[in-house]
Amino acid sequence: MVVSVLEEMRIRSLGVIEDAVVQLSPGFTAVTGETGAGKTMVVTSLGLLLGGRADPGLVRIGTKSASVEGRITLSADAPAAVRAEEAGAELDDGALLISRTVSAEGRSRAYVGGRAVPVGLLGELADELVAVHGQTDQQGLLRPARQREALDRYAGDAVAVPLAKYGAAYRRLREVAGELDELTTRARERAQEADMLRFGLDEVAAAEPLPGEDAELAAEAERLGHAEALASAATQAHAALAGNPEDPEGVDAGMLVAGAQRALEAVRSHDPELAVLSDRIGEIGILLGDVAGELAGYADNLDADPRRLAVVEDRRAVLAHLTRKYGENIDAVLAWAAAGGARLGELEGDDDRITELTVERDALRAELGDLAQALSDARAEAADRFAGAVTAELAQLAMPHARVTVALRQTEDPEGVVVGGRPVAFGATGADEVELQLAPHPGAPPRPISKGASGGELSRVMLAVEVVFAGSDPVPTYLFDEVDAGVGGKAAVEVGRRLAKLARTAQVVVVTHLPQVAAFADRQLLVEKTNDGSVTRSGVRVLEGEERVRELSRMLAGLEDSELGRAHAEELLAAAREAR
Repeated sequence: MVVSVLEEMRIRSLGVIEDAVVQLSPGFTAVTGETGAGKTMVVTSLGLLLGGRADPGLVRIGTKSASVEGRITLSADAPAAVRAEEAGAELDDGALLISRTVSAEGRSRAYVGGRAVPVGLLGELADELVAVHGQTDQQGLLRPARQREALDRYAGDAVAVPLAKYGAAYRRLREVAGELDELTTRARERAQEADMLRFGLDEVAAAEPLPGEDAELAAEAERLGHAEALASAATQAHAALAGNPEDPEGVDAGMLVAGAQRALEAVRSHDPELAVLSDRIGEIGILLGDVAGELAGYADNLDADPRRLAVVEDRRAVLAHLTRKYGENIDAVLAWAAAGGARLGELEGDDDRITELTVERDALRAELGDLAQALSDARAEAADRFAGAVTAELAQLAMPHARVTVALRQTEDPEGVVVGGRPVAFGATGADEVELQLAPHPGAPPRPISKGASGGELSRVMLAVEVVFAGSDPVPTYLFDEVDAGVGGKAAVEVGRRLAKLARTAQVVVVTHLPQVAAFADRQLLVEKTNDGSVTRSGVRVLEGEERVRELSRMLAGLEDSELGRAHAEELLAAAREAR
């Protein structure tokens, strides 16, 4: 079923075409007209629209530039729509607008969805939208990758099932090989990192630091370094609060506070407020006593031993060595040691990991070899069926002696996987290189289809290929130019019949001079010049009813109004309708 349709093209100042609109059918559109009327410009225009080479010689004489605009309807999730949106383009009510301009000086510009884009993007979109088959422009199935993809789809589940398994194994092999490569190529760096970690961890382990130890030792060193001053201050403070034993008559803070409380005790019963103050003074007295006791104990217990200070400073030096190298404090050093130990465990386990990955890699390569063999066998079977079907089609297209084959080749590679007892190169889709070949007559060696046929024959070969691949190849629009070259009579009818068959699953546009082909079209377009030799907007028009009969009569007999020609044209149309 057609998922995208090239609805119309507008061509301006291109060759003999001054300004014309080409309206296409979703099915089979035939483009006809007198020789030299400009039919081939339709193919040329589409080529420009799809990223073809911009020839300034195509610009109509007397104009500054030529332009082609196209409107393609397609679903928002179609690959071409997704790629266009990635480039900043927007769909216009379900349609993608594409335009290309070529100046007389040779400059070319491309626009997709209203956004200026590189011309190369048009070529990318063309791969998903249109296959062109003509005398000078071949796309689509001429590319080996497209041939392999189409053959795989033609083969169905016979290839799809092993290909899915192969793809999963291939992706896993890439992951394993990448990790293995990183581990082995960085062996020296990892060894150096492990040695540095071991050295650092040994230093930390030898010091046996405790959490917060550096802060505690710093406080102790400060206290020991000022022991005498601290003891003197504590003694003086104690004497001020609790009195000096050597001066019994002296006055201290405790005595003063006790005197204040006694003064209030005598009158506190007369005023509750004063009673509260008396209680608070009592609390002060208790607090003074507690502080005085602690000061006495502090002074008695203060260690002023210089040997202890030396021990503390030595320990601080050990810890400072660690904090200079591994963290801003001992807690940070311990955190580094924990992380370093875990990392060292990873590094020391790399050798085991390398062994595991090597075993898995070898097993995956063996599995890929078996799956690649299964793929080759399935492709070979499908290739034989396909070649026979295309050869049979060619016999009906005036090429009765032509023979199409599908060559499946594999390239020997010492680093590849073993298929058929020999190592061969392999990739994401297997080990096969697929190439369609043609032997145009008995005794001729098979050659790639792009080289084994003349221009006219090649279009017929590609028509036969597309008919056989119909429904398998994803390209939704096909354009054939001179597919009927060198064909006449019954063979021409068969060409038309097969184009109509292809149009059941895709959009088909054909430039033809044969009435037998045009009669099968769902829509026939006539290209005709005006008296001054140009093709104007009205010069490309849809033929219906009597006009189509007259054009077919002209193509048959050279005379639009020949009764015999008209009768034959009507017979052709009736036969084509019945055949469709």
